[in-house]
Amino acid sequence: MQTNCGLWTSPITTTMVTSAQKRFENILIDDGEIYWNEMRPMEDGRCVIVKKAKEGTIEDVLPLPFSARTRVHEYGGLSFAVAKGVLYFVNDKDQRIYVKDKPLTELGARFADLRVTGRHLIAVGEKGKDNFLAAIDISTGQYETIASGQDFYASPELSPDGKKLAFLTWSSAHMPWDGTDLWVGDFQEGKLSNIQHVAGSGAESIFQPQWSPQGVLHFISDKSGFWNLYKLEQERIEALCPKKAEFGLPQWVFGLSTYAFVGNQILAAYEENGLWNLATLAPFKKIEIPGSYFSQIRSQDGHIAFIHGSFSEGKSVVYIPPSGPLVSKSIETLAQNRVPHLDKSNFSNPQFISFPSSKGRIAYGFYYPPANQNFKLLPGELPPLIVKTHGGPTSCAPNTFDLKIQYWTSRGFAVLDVDYGGSTGYGKAYRDLLKGNWGIVDVEDCEAGAKFLIEKKLADPKKLAITGGSAGGFTTLSALTFGDLFTVGASYYGVSDLSLLANETHKAESHYLDQLIAPYPEQKSVYDARSPIFSVDKLHCPIIFFQGLEDKIVPPNQAEKMYTALRKRGIPTELVMYAGEQHGFRKAENIRDSLEKELAFYLKSWQISLATS
Repeated sequence: MQTNCGLWTSPITTTMVTSAQKRFENILIDDGEIYWNEMRPMEDGRCVIVKKAKEGTIEDVLPLPFSARTRVHEYGGLSFAVAKGVLYFVNDKDQRIYVKDKPLTELGARFADLRVTGRHLIAVGEKGKDNFLAAIDISTGQYETIASGQDFYASPELSPDGKKLAFLTWSSAHMPWDGTDLWVGDFQEGKLSNIQHVAGSGAESIFQPQWSPQGVLHFISDKSGFWNLYKLEQERIEALCPKKAEFGLPQWVFGLSTYAFVGNQILAAYEENGLWNLATLAPFKKIEIPGSYFSQIRSQDGHIAFIHGSFSEGKSVVYIPPSGPLVSKSIETLAQNRVPHLDKSNFSNPQFISFPSSKGRIAYGFYYPPANQNFKLLPGELPPLIVKTHGGPTSCAPNTFDLKIQYWTSRGFAVLDVDYGGSTGYGKAYRDLLKGNWGIVDVEDCEAGAKFLIEKKLADPKKLAITGGSAGGFTTLSALTFGDLFTVGASYYGVSDLSLLANETHKAESHYLDQLIAPYPEQKSVYDARSPIFSVDKLHCPIIFFQGLEDKIVPPNQAEKMYTALRKRGIPTELVMYAGEQHGFRKAENIRDSLEKELAFYLKSWQISLATS
């Protein structure tokens, strides 16, 4: 069929997108039963805990109206724990810990990263601006502070005999992927003593401390330039698998897990060239299970569970029983974001690409060509291109099937999901490229990616959109303000005023901009020079803004100020505000509405209409 790109009739609806947008988060195993939580847009973003019982039944174990979500460090993370079939969870609405459906803790303190030991819950606590480790009495709900004085705490892990507690800390001057410290203390009857520093520094990031069944402490460190696995035995640190690959992740949230002990081996996930793989250590042996994403690696008594994904399948929670070998046929899928039952020719298969950028740098990304079984490009036609800028900015492009991307490609758009300098997955040196250069390196790489595709005759140079959320929203606005390549943009809860963000953001990111931009307020002039709001006179193209009214990370006034400035200049713009939404949209109706409005805005900006088809 002959129809202009952007107007292709797609079988992928926004309702399909939201129904396939469950977000699987943490997995825990308790006595052979598998627990996980999933965020469900179709239930207004409620976070539900689900269990696979020994008998094989799968059921929700968190009744309405509860939602298991913690707000510690604002981004939260591991919000529940299970021991001997008893469920403990943080309820989103009041941030109290509950046992089953009864409140355990009082209002006032928030908790995350829960661990059960004897008659205590060990957790990261937050009260006001103070962070600490707490031992919470399971019978009374009263807590004692067992470690304090550091800016941030995470990952409390008890040794198998319950006598040692390992944990991480970092200072507000660093983010956890820049520098963390690993500590070990003696733990007895809810008390922690004799705390010793064993690894890490302000220049070395430690990730996921974990004890082997034999009581040997393991952890991941980036001191080699890549997050690799180490063990501490008899006061000696030993590398287990030196490799130019990332076995760790940036700790934006609690409860991340990329490895687990299975018998005498370690089952580990690692990222290399933009894709995740699975292997056993040591010695290193790659496991040939097809996929591009492996996360939340968990094991207990031979039971294995993890989150799996690929470019042809949505993310899923999978399970391998103790008797099952580590092969595809052993995998049982417990929950999945299902791919719609459509002809495969409606789905775009991405290509991992590298391309030259400024100053001899090489940048990376995933290129998705248009795909629709009923349509093809007109002779000589080039598709409009959407460049996606991920958040973080220390994050990376998703490397699994994403129905949001397919929503665009099935309508005749090409998509480039950019892993610009500063992204995770390519080693510490690549991650550090953004230090002092946010709004510069990321923009250069996004522009370089678009130009690369234009040169390859894979994109229309007159129809270039850029879009992103949060930090990606800042990159989007910076590219539109300080560059002249893109012709339209969509900012989702993006940053427009860096000084305003520095003054208003939460504690966990209070000094992040000191690294990404410059020390504040000493170099406020640099902040102003990089802030799109102060250079609106350079803008020339339409922008649509999407914003949650309850966003505490990037407050609504960031979008409001930019929108008002554009209107004063007569530049086409729209501002869409959603009540009840925070940082990142969780409600199905808002996800659908934003996609539909973004599409309409692009078509209007490029003057694409049915009359031109």
